[in-house]
Amino acid sequence: MFAAENGLKGDPRLKAISDAITVVPHFPKPGIMFQDITTLVSNHKVFKHTVEIFVDRYRDMDISVVAGVEARGFMFAPSIALGIGAKFIPLRKPGKLPGEVISEAYELEYGKDRLEMHVGAVKPGERALVIDDLVATGGTLSAAIRLLERNGAEVVECACVIGLPELKERRLLNGKPLYVLVEPREL
Repeated sequence: MFAAENGLKGDPRLKAISDAITVVPHFPKPGIMFQDITTLVSNHKVFKHTVEIFVDRYRDMDISVVAGVEARGFMFAPSIALGIGAKFIPLRKPGKLPGEVISEAYELEYGKDRLEMHVGAVKPGERALVIDDLVATGGTLSAAIRLLERNGAEVVECACVIGLPELKERRLLNGKPLYVLVEPREL
């Protein structure tokens, strides 16, 4: 569900968040309209609004794990984890975590990749939230869900700053709810 459909319609913070995102055409390949959130996180006021909206949503949901997807999910997940009193777990690209890991493959709109997580990072029964900057096809979030659930975590919801408009009709990933703040910006 989009935040505007869940009690935040007309909230000026959502417009500020959307306005703070920069569109980079044809990156990382022709035809992709890259939604650059570095301009959002460099604006302390808008970054704070973004984190506050997520913290307000998840504060009372008994979440013990906030899993951030590398790399841009890392920009939001630790702050959200601190705000709700949960631990942060990084979901990394292959070869970035030392020690024993488990991995899950997924497809992107422009290629293939894998996510890895430390063995034992989550315990059976822990309630998890997955955070990323953008959801397009849902492949990355679905891999994150599978990775966490393989270790016994219960994924409560996935949340992203940006979600493609066509996801309004498809609000679930592997049966999990999706919460999105804003639609992608246009040029």
